[in-house]
Amino acid sequence: MEQFGIKDALDILLVAVLLFYLYRMMKESGSLNIFIGVLAFIIVWVVASEILEMRLIGTILDKFMNIGLIIFVILFQEPIKRFLVDLGSHRRWRYLRSKFFKRDQSVDSHAWIMPIVYACMSMSKSKTGALIVVQGSNSLAKYEKLGDIINADINSRLIENIFFKNSPLHDGAMIIADNKVVAAGCVLPVSHDASVPKHLGLRHRSALGVSQATDAVAVVVSEETGNISVAKGGKLYIRISTTDLEHHLASAIG
Repeated sequence: MEQFGIKDALDILLVAVLLFYLYRMMKESGSLNIFIGVLAFIIVWVVASEILEMRLIGTILDKFMNIGLIIFVILFQEPIKRFLVDLGSHRRWRYLRSKFFKRDQSVDSHAWIMPIVYACMSMSKSKTGALIVVQGSNSLAKYEKLGDIINADINSRLIENIFFKNSPLHDGAMIIADNKVVAAGCVLPVSHDASVPKHLGLRHRSALGVSQATDAVAVVVSEETGNISVAKGGKLYIRISTTDLEHHLASAIG
């Protein structure tokens, strides 16, 4: 009889972690029942082919698994993409990268936060709609190309002027990267998440969309209410305080 070793324990642990992430992905996408069905199918497949060694039913289920995997990827490409983005931009990976590739410490990486906060506070009071995206570790170059390149230092007056109601760039998104206002008037992917409250408009859905596709942090100032919201990691945080806004912006650079 084979002994249960460390390799077996690691194997079980990896499967458990995979199932956990699959469960969380399905829950966030509102497809928990599909997860339960997939899990039940896998259990039947394992029991029939591995434990009971039923060759005919095992072969049939093997074919279904091969086809089902392709269908699964097609149906859930957005959650899977979100999972891979999270995996590639996790703080632990950033920590490891920072050990091998040290950044230039001569520039205060947090100096850009307060101008954004002050601009959002001012626009909140005047109910000026705004959408500001702060780049994380994933490049936003493909969205920058859809707007107008600015490449200017970050300051609150510039941000407020861009989102002024008569400005030609006020309807699009502003992208901030590497301590610069890189572009404005940019078009972002729109989220179709059914959990988003119906009273929220295109800015909020665009902010959520870019946070689902990348690890960026998106800030929204509502034109109707003046409330400040943040989209990060595929989640939307509505009506946050300026202190919370600072923390969310700081998390964009880890």
